[in-house]
Amino acid sequence: MATIIRALVQIDNLQPKFAAYNGATVQGSIPMSGDTILIGEFAPGNGVFTLIDRALKASSVETTTQMVEREFGFFILRSHSNAEISTARDAILAELGQTMADRIKPVVASTQIITSVEPFQAQLLNKWRKGSLLVPGQTLGIVECAPAAYILQAANEAEKAANIDIIEVRAVGRYGRLFLAGGEEDVAEAIQAAKRAIEAIDGRAE
Repeated sequence: MATIIRALVQIDNLQPKFAAYNGATVQGSIPMSGDTILIGEFAPGNGVFTLIDRALKASSVETTTQMVEREFGFFILRSHSNAEISTARDAILAELGQTMADRIKPVVASTQIITSVEPFQAQLLNKWRKGSLLVPGQTLGIVECAPAAYILQAANEAEKAANIDIIEVRAVGRYGRLFLAGGEEDVAEAIQAAKRAIEAIDGRAE
């Protein structure tokens, strides 16, 4: 079965909160603010191990995450050098015999803004969040996209655009979801930035 590139995206200049979130959640080498990361999502999932092997042998990048969930394989590679990440990306594409045009173009599945979050809902979200605490009374923003891995690009661009807190980023599975919080205007601006980032990624229709 041919490998399908569901998502492949290079994110440079990691923002401080997004980098800190990744540092708290990844399995391996911790991304730092200002780093570049390469994110991939593939089907079938087991192919991810060979692809990471090729990337590591071709460049000086480090493995941050590699996993196979129910349907897809997922990885994050990191480096201080944007050029090294580019080399790793090119090695993966060469192994597959594909180009960036073969990746699936993401779509924004939904967005939500909830103003003045109630304490009970905030507490429920705080039970499973891995980022900042959601404070009652804040505005909560939610962005959902497919393929899931592209939500990481959305999170980094959202932080660039507005003063928000990253509550949770779920980048594996059928859909990716970003939960962010802050003042109402900041959350609205961050969601628009996240949408623009997702919509700007090219590729083929799924």
